[in-house]
Amino acid sequence: MSRYIPIRALEDVAGRRRAGVDTEAAAIAAGILARIETGGESELRSLVDEFGERPDGMDLVLSPDDLAAGLAALPTEDRARLERIADRIRSFAEAQLTTITELDGVPVPGGLAGHTVAPVDRVGCYAPGGRYPLPSSVLMTAIPADVAGVAEIWMASPSPAPITLAAAAVAGVDGFLVAGGAHAIGALALGIGGPPPCDVIVGPGNRYVTAAKQLLFGRVGIDMLAGPSELVVLADATAEAAVVAADLIAQAEHDSEALPVLVTTDSGLAERVQKQLADQLADLPTAAIAGPALEGGATILVSDMAAGIAACDAIAPEHLQLSVADPDEVRHSLRHYGAVFVGAGAAEVFGDYGVGPNHVLPTGSTARFSGGLSVLTFLRVRTWLDIEPSAELLDDTVWLARQEGLEGHARAAERRSV
Repeated sequence: MSRYIPIRALEDVAGRRRAGVDTEAAAIAAGILARIETGGESELRSLVDEFGERPDGMDLVLSPDDLAAGLAALPTEDRARLERIADRIRSFAEAQLTTITELDGVPVPGGLAGHTVAPVDRVGCYAPGGRYPLPSSVLMTAIPADVAGVAEIWMASPSPAPITLAAAAVAGVDGFLVAGGAHAIGALALGIGGPPPCDVIVGPGNRYVTAAKQLLFGRVGIDMLAGPSELVVLADATAEAAVVAADLIAQAEHDSEALPVLVTTDSGLAERVQKQLADQLADLPTAAIAGPALEGGATILVSDMAAGIAACDAIAPEHLQLSVADPDEVRHSLRHYGAVFVGAGAAEVFGDYGVGPNHVLPTGSTARFSGGLSVLTFLRVRTWLDIEPSAELLDDTVWLARQEGLEGHARAAERRSV
């Protein structure tokens, strides 16, 4: 058996659905949230210092002027690239926004009904720190909020690199909290250390960030509970093994717990891809991370394309790459995925780095019931009703209220009798 993406049964992969946040992470996150809720800003500062998240001389909270200074300090070419990527993300978000309209003047008995669409007031965005800066996460979370019309956008990230601050300036961020982990999520949600309490918290992070979001949900809205990243490549005999291997490696280098999967109708392709993985890892700087992820990944052999489509739907992956002869036809047969990449040219890495659609996507089979972050994440649909109730409406309302044993409801309706 190959060391990388070994052949496994579909049940072994599709059965890896996350059962929610692990208990250890939840307990640690709960303790951290309790500390900052009780101790306020001083406790937040202690945690930031404890985890070494604030470079020497950097304030805990950075203003738009601080962010603008970071943008101005970028080399001209780097700034132009960052702004070009941001423009693509913004253009796609603006196009999404045009599809969401208010509903006005729908006739109902006795009058009209409808709905309005309005953004939340304040959003907290999180961008992970770690080994490398992630300006892409800054752009992907803050720009859709800005397009949606959110009045105040805060960003949090530990030990931010200059390019992270520059990305925040380009995205229109109003304030930046230099903190990470569960305590950063808590500070954004509860209004501790600088940011006012936010209405919605979004953005990917480690298991403690995810646990904090789960614990705070209900006090604030969240985008999703994200787990390790996933890519399924659905491929047939027409796929190029070297390209498929490169796509799987790109996903695997995110995290040693990432899930790279090849679903294929061609056992020969599977063997060639497994060989390519070993060859391409040989000089990869991130092989220490990608290697374990590939060892934990899978190759699923299927009898035909219909079985391949069924396998992909059973997994419901975050990312789904279609390396097949007729990718457009296959796309229309698929039901469950976070984002689909149609054809050999549409590599998942383009989705990561700002071709337009968002890269914050559902993991752990949650694509079966949710979608990725978008302008919709920051919008509320609110209904309205303007009527003089008809006799029929009154009669029906009174009847149903009494069926449910709610006499007060029935009498409130009867007060409107004509």
